[in-house]
Amino acid sequence: MELRQVIAAIGLTALVGADLAREVRDGYCSDLLSDVLAHAKAGDLWITHQRHLNVIAVAKLRDVAGIVFPRRLRPSPDVVARAQAEGVNLLLAEGTAFEVAGKLYRVLHP
Repeated sequence: MELRQVIAAIGLTALVGADLAREVRDGYCSDLLSDVLAHAKAGDLWITHQRHLNVIAVAKLRDVAGIVFPRRLRPSPDVVARAQAEGVNLLLAEGTAFEVAGKLYRVLHP
């Protein structure tokens, strides 16, 4: 499913919409960068509370479809700028990580 469709289906807000046509294959929920590096797959939509510059590097290394920040947590302007420069989609969600993961699962695995 395209990222723009996922955004519409679960009510996300694009903070950085670098590639909204990007295919979302699944989701991954973790705040441990080492866990994401070891287990996230290309095309996953990564749900995390972490909002520092290293998340952009990890997102690029794992080729995730984007990063979702639950509870509308916003990264700093330098993180947003790096995401724009690196072409990483950043998204904001209203609910908790648990709620966002549940909605994403229902959309991707009907």
